[in-house]
Amino acid sequence: MHNAGTQGKRIACHNCEHYYTTWDSRFPFGCRAHGFKSRKNPSLEVTEASGLECQLYTAKRRSAAGNDRSR
Repeated sequence: MHNAGTQGKRIACHNCEHYYTTWDSRFPFGCRAHGFKSRKNPSLEVTEASGLECQLYTAKRRSAAGNDRSR
């Protein structure tokens, strides 16, 4: 889902739940939503191919337990 707060700014794929890092050194960045791996940030590939910013960006959910550093 497109986040209105990203309009006019470059989308940071590393903040998206669909983004992942691959083991393929030729194509180190991947997008599960679009189903491809790339040498560049996947949102740049989408913008270059379609002329539109990525419409499938979904901000990662932050878990409360994951941020607890008091242990």
